Amino acid sequence: MFLFLVIALAVVVAAVTLAVVGGGEGTGPLPEVAPERLHDPLPPDRPVDRSDIDDLRFPLAVRGYRMADVDDALNRVAAELAERDARIADLESALAGAQPPTGSQASHVSFEKPAPEDHQ
Repeated sequence: MFLFLVIALAVVVAAVTLAVVGGGEGTGPLPEVAPERLHDPLPPDRPVDRSDIDDLRFPLAVRGYRMADVDDALNRVAAELAERDARIADLESALAGAQPPTGSQASHVSFEKPAPEDHQ
């Protein structure tokens, strides 16, 4: 029985070796596989939103993720955040410079809580 297991193991090892280095079929060793690349799932025609970031998945490399793919995605998000921050700053400065409405058009909104009523 032991001899049968040793022979079966030798046959399996030989078959795997022939498959990897080429088994005389003229095709040579296993073909090189192109590395998996991120096909920029971030939309090019509109700003990135939260669902785009939630759906973003990076292909795995030998030691984790491909740094170039992660860097590209982070650079894109950083650029859009900087653009939004600049837009917010512009809007805030425009709002600070705006004159509040005067006269009968002015409306006062109170954010105070009403006093609780005692029901006894």
